[in-house]
Amino acid sequence: MKNIAILGSTGSIGTQTLDVISQHKDKFKVTSLSCGRNIKLLEKQIREFMPNFVSVYSEVEAKELADMTRDLDIKIFHGMDGLLEVARDSESDMLVTGIVGMLGIRPTLEAIRSGKDIALANKETLVCAGSIVMEEAKRNEVSIIPVDSEHSAIFQSLQGEEQNRINKILLTASGGPFRGYTRDKLEKVTLEDVLKNPNWDMGNKVTIDSAGLINKGLEVMEAGWLFGVGRDRIEVVVHPESILHSAVEFDDGAVIGQLGAPDMRIPIQYALFYPKRPKLMAKKLNLFDVGIMTFERPDIDTFKGLALAYEAMDKGGNVPTVFNAANECAVKLLLDRKISFLQIPELIKSAMDDVKIIERPTLEDILSTEQYAKEHVLKDVEKA
Repeated sequence: MKNIAILGSTGSIGTQTLDVISQHKDKFKVTSLSCGRNIKLLEKQIREFMPNFVSVYSEVEAKELADMTRDLDIKIFHGMDGLLEVARDSESDMLVTGIVGMLGIRPTLEAIRSGKDIALANKETLVCAGSIVMEEAKRNEVSIIPVDSEHSAIFQSLQGEEQNRINKILLTASGGPFRGYTRDKLEKVTLEDVLKNPNWDMGNKVTIDSAGLINKGLEVMEAGWLFGVGRDRIEVVVHPESILHSAVEFDDGAVIGQLGAPDMRIPIQYALFYPKRPKLMAKKLNLFDVGIMTFERPDIDTFKGLALAYEAMDKGGNVPTVFNAANECAVKLLLDRKISFLQIPELIKSAMDDVKIIERPTLEDILSTEQYAKEHVLKDVEKA
């Protein structure tokens, strides 16, 4: 029996993780959960999985949830302190980091220092604090198993290849809903258009990031930390069918990849059961139905966010944090209908151009850089 704690249990990754666990209830015990404000769904999860404690966004939600679950003996925490309680949960063996954004950095580090293995779905943790996180994981002898479909595919492709050098990582991208669009056409897209990913069921933030290939830029940086390769050995490949989830090319020219239906439960289950592959009730891949798989180079002239991610990775230090934090702020502004889709990379570039670079940032430097980037974006929008 493996004990699991989940950050972001009501989001896309969290709900799919619980779906996997529900198919293997004799193998897992859910010991703690966290969510933001969706306490109605959290209540249902509590009653089904009976965790020892949960955490919510604020004291307001905590009080409301306490009233909803007054017939249950369950502790309720809130805020960052609550996330840290879930992270250090003394009964859990593994933490699933299903929350979005830089909010995941401190809890992930707390879990690592508490000796937990990490099922990593929060890419911002490595984008912004990769050096700190990987050093702590090595020091505490814990495993970081990627949950993102692309990084899971790379991780799976590397099994049994420890003696062989990676020549190149082929990191696939669906291309999003605007593949083939020109800049002129992108100027006319609406928020509703942006939120329609052709293949994947994701939360709003990741869906918006994917539409502008910014998510792929974050994944390039994440892959660098996970697999110890530089940007010159990570090639983004647009693959609209989302069947090949990523691949690895070795020095002899052999390419090993992982294929499957576009279903996040597959990489989630692999992380939970690693290295075993038990049965999963999910759609199976039928290559005859797929018929043809196509591959294209990304259009970084149109989708400037990916080019900015390359620049951030090249500069290193706290610049990836600027890229990520400015993007987080801009995405929120788009969701609030205060900016257009094409303004996102413009706001990121402005913040990156003005930042004072710190080559080896501490956690405090990273958090202060986050604040700088978000304030910079808001000032730029106010001036416009």
